[in-house]
Parts: sequence; C-alpha cells; structure tokens
Amino acid sequence: MSDVAAIQELVQRQKALKQEIAKVIVGQDEVVHQIVMSIFSGGHALLIGVPGLAKTLMVNTISQALGLNFKRIQFTPDLMPSDILGSEILDENRHFKFIKGPIFSNIILADEINRTPPKTQAALLEAMQERAVTVAGHHYKLDLPYFVLATQNPIEQEGTYPLPEAQLDRFMFAVKLDYPSFEEEVNVVKATTSDNKPVVNALFNAQEIIDFQNVIRKLPVADNVIEYAVTLVSKTRPDNPLSNEYVKTYIDWGAGPRASQNLILAAKTNAAFNGKFSPDIEDVKAVAVGILRHRIVKNYKADAEGISEEEIIKKLF
Repeated sequence: MSDVAAIQELVQRQKALKQEIAKVIVGQDEVVHQIVMSIFSGGHALLIGVPGLAKTLMVNTISQALGLNFKRIQFTPDLMPSDILGSEILDENRHFKFIKGPIFSNIILADEINRTPPKTQAALLEAMQERAVTVAGHHYKLDLPYFVLATQNPIEQEGTYPLPEAQLDRFMFAVKLDYPSFEEEVNVVKATTSDNKPVVNALFNAQEIIDFQNVIRKLPVADNVIEYAVTLVSKTRPDNPLSNEYVKTYIDWGAGPRASQNLILAAKTNAAFNGKFSPDIEDVKAVAVGILRHRIVKNYKADAEGISEEEIIKKLF
C-alpha cells in the first residue's frame, strides 16, 4: 500500500475506531482523541482526573478496539520494582527462570502512579523510553507497539509522591478528564445499570498500528511549521528572549526540547487523522495544550491568582 493510500485508510479507520469506543464510553471525545493520537504517534499519555470518570474502562476499551494486550498495574506505597518488571525464581531443576511482570504487554495502565515511591516510578522509565527492561543483568525487549497510560488523582496530595519533572517529560500528552455533562451522565447511568453488554470489536492488530506509526513519521514537515513549534516552546522559558512579560510573571520553568519533538510528532498524527499529507501551524496549535500542560512549572504568583496552565499556553499563540 502506498503512503497516500495508507493515510486515506487511516482517516476512515480511526473514525471507525472512535465509533467502536463510543459503544462503551459516553462523551469524552477530546480525551479519546488525544489518547488515540498518542498511540499512533508512538508516545505515552498521563490522564489527570478525579476517581470514577471511567479512566480504566476507557483504556481497556481502547485496547480491545485496537486488538492489543492490556494490563493494569495498581500503584500502591508498598509496590516494588520487581512487582512490575518481573523477577527470577528457582525452578524445580534449580535453574533460574525469569517470570515476566505485568509491564510485558502492549498497553499498560499505570493506575495512580503518584501513589508509589520514586524507585518504583523509575522502573517504568526504561520501559517507556527504550521499549525494553533490564532485570538481573538480562535485557528483555518489549512487544511493540508499547504504550503507557498513567493516571493521577489531582485532589489527594497526602501520602503521594508527585512525579518529578524529568519523569513527567516522558509523557507525550497530559490529558485532563472533566465530569460528564448532565445528558452524558444520564446516558452513562442508563447504559451501566442495565444488562446490556456492548461488544467491542478489534479493528486493528499490532502490526497494522506499527505500520501506521511508520507512515505518520514519514510525513514531510515544512521548515516554517518546525520553526513555529520551536518558537512556541521557546516562549515558555522565562529567560528566553522570545518569551513575553506574561510568561516571565507566571512561569518558573519552561518546556524542554522534547516538547518541540512531541509537538511535531503529534501535529503529524493530527494531520494524518484529517487526511492531510503534511502538518501545518493549525495542527501544532491543536495539540499544543496537551503537550505543554505538564511541561511548564507555574510559580506561586500564578497559583495565588488562580491562573491555569491552559490560560498561559493560550497566551503563547
């Protein structure tokens, strides 16, 4: 299949994918769109939302519709790295045998990742970046495509270990979940309190997703679009000549170069989903909030005045 035909097919199939997900997930279209974009861009996503907004159900449904394996890891203060990665045991023949942990799957839901100490959070890092893990000196490759979706509860801060900036930077998107609207909540209650069990069909397989990821990466990008993305990221840095007074007043730290890379990758995916063969500045703007939200560090003045990351990012355009 030519790349042009592949993009045209991707437009149809991602629409069908969202319809399949909508059988189970009511509303949350923008959240689903960003998660699907993250998967096809080859990135990871951080979901921020209060409990009970169907985060686990959403990830499970998406993995079924994509035809991928799914594992959920519930992060707790006593979780150890070996609980995630796996460990070596002595078998009946007194040989060491490696038992794979839940990290060996296509889609990992890292539930409440800020509930576990840094050493266990860090166990995910190599898997996320290298698509491989090292246990007892042995290097194990993970099956592709590989996607980590971590969730954080923004309400409770007691007894949690906030992710450090370096670790937040590994996530391509930070996706905020809000409460459903009144009509959506009525539909959720109707759907979940009856005996109707919708069947989610697998519309892709692992190899097809890898092929689409490769096609998306091949999309050409004009220099002015790359320069726009880099300028946007540069504007978030208070000590950069491109930043404005608003940024200098409310931001302590700006986004790093990984933000620029992710802006372009996500813009390519957004363009492909819309049937375009090259991303433009509008595609960069469309993905900017999700990509920059967790990469800028507000100062106390911004917190005191109730200014959100989204408001700051909107001022950059």
